[in-house]
Amino acid sequence: MRFALRTLIPEAAPLSLRERLRAAGGALVGILATGLVCRAALGPETALPILIAPMGASAVLLFAVPASPLAQPWSIVGGNAVAALVGVTAALLVPNPYVAAALAISVAIALMMALRCLHPPSGAVALTAVLGGAPIRELGYGFALWPVAANSLLLLAVALLFNNLTGRAYPHVLPKAPAGHGTGDPAPSARAGITASDLDAVLKDFDQVLDVRRSDLEAIVLQAQIHSYRRRTGQATCAEIMSRDVIAIGPEAPLHEALDLLRRHHIKALPVTDEGARVLGIVTQTDLLDKTRWDQAGPRLGPRRRLSLTLSRGRAPHGCVEDIMTAPVISARPDTPIADLVLWMSDAGLHHLPVVGPDERLVGIVSQTDLVAELLADAAERHRPAGDAKRDSGIHPVGRQPATPLPV
Repeated sequence: MRFALRTLIPEAAPLSLRERLRAAGGALVGILATGLVCRAALGPETALPILIAPMGASAVLLFAVPASPLAQPWSIVGGNAVAALVGVTAALLVPNPYVAAALAISVAIALMMALRCLHPPSGAVALTAVLGGAPIRELGYGFALWPVAANSLLLLAVALLFNNLTGRAYPHVLPKAPAGHGTGDPAPSARAGITASDLDAVLKDFDQVLDVRRSDLEAIVLQAQIHSYRRRTGQATCAEIMSRDVIAIGPEAPLHEALDLLRRHHIKALPVTDEGARVLGIVTQTDLLDKTRWDQAGPRLGPRRRLSLTLSRGRAPHGCVEDIMTAPVISARPDTPIADLVLWMSDAGLHHLPVVGPDERLVGIVSQTDLVAELLADAAERHRPAGDAKRDSGIHPVGRQPATPLPV
């Protein structure tokens, strides 16, 4: 009996108490605000319906699962409008209310799927249009405007405000596309492990509507691969592979000084720090090539760059590092797993990542060279036969020993 009951209860992802309270609070605010505004618009003596029951189901989606494809703005507005129009049409053309209700929901589902605005509560909207009684029938096609469109738009407005204020991006934003190189090659993370084409093939075979966006599913699979790598690598961190003797530069330094440092130390990037060693940005060889003009004296700002900086800052540039540095800059922590760096550096096209401590001060830098060396060492360690002499002797693979000051 216990096994049978367990199969009836769906599996659910673990949720924090904060998220549960956020969803419940959102539904409270959404329905209350929608009802009060509609009542104020119609007045207390109106015979028109103020709030229809399907809005309760819409509130569950908009506030409890705002990332769902079924909860996006076009889903609620388009789905409810389509269902209302279909429901009213079925009620007018089909005398039998039960046949009309069945046809209304069936046709509404087909149209919502075709128009990509599938919204489960819209089925209840179609049913209400047919079985809502005399007040609903008297509205005719006006039912699609009031109360359906009015309720939907008001609830959607509250969801837009509440979700974004409480840390849930709404409408749900697609994961940012990795930086490309202007070629036909996919991003590095899309060439290893489970690829987008693999996922598309499985979804085609699955042939069912899933309450998750394909792009979100792809991101979840990628993060699962990263977690798997962390588990296999024993949580190697930035602190184990980063260079600590970092060559940095100040924001007011002239451009030729940045060029001299890059040449003298045979490096490709310079963290830009203030007097307290806090990272303000990073200047790279690419910045010097793309954002300056070159002559016999070296790099200098061109007229277009000067004009752009003047308009954006309200003051003339000084031809210094601050005028060409990349900011803000992505940074890591000493305890950041290198598995995270693989994703950041490969897809974003980053070659160097500053490492900052708890006080946001620069403590090191990780380059692609450091990362490749660690990955090779880890692969060699995992494929080394048990009882290998080097392992037994206590010799550590490259990158596992405590980091020593090295040039960047």
